[in-house]
Amino acid sequence: MTTVLERQGRSHLENDKGLLDDVNRAILRALVDDPRLSMSALGRVVGMSAPAVTERVQRLERSGVIRGYRLDVDPAAVGYPIGAWVRVRPAMGQGKSLEQLVGRAPEVTEAHRITGEDCLLVRIQVRDVGDLDRVLEQWTDRGSTVTSVIKTSLVEPRPVGLG
Repeated sequence: MTTVLERQGRSHLENDKGLLDDVNRAILRALVDDPRLSMSALGRVVGMSAPAVTERVQRLERSGVIRGYRLDVDPAAVGYPIGAWVRVRPAMGQGKSLEQLVGRAPEVTEAHRITGEDCLLVRIQVRDVGDLDRVLEQWTDRGSTVTSVIKTSLVEPRPVGLG
């Protein structure tokens, strides 16, 4: 018997006719390792025919488990070696306009509404410290910022729930 908290913590997708069964988890792990696998190669990895694995991948896409396929580019290799996380606290009445400004900034690679004293958590990639100053100065008339420059990344973004 499971508790209410255990049931609430379970993904609604797990109960969708076994959507996250062992085979689909194996498919997801294989695609995390190499998103460019052909359906034939993916089928060989998980022991299925190409049409069968294609059907499963399409079902995972339709259900929203697979949200998309992304290209991972090293920012330093394209001239943006400095990364920073910026906590942003909008001034009174400036929340929406600040969100729009953040959303339009090409240096912003992530932006999240958060709880606590600050309202936004924003990740930016810039060419140099002068670039960092320029980006932050665009936001200062709409709110305050606290910036932490990323020295090294110990854990890169990775999917959860595939174990």
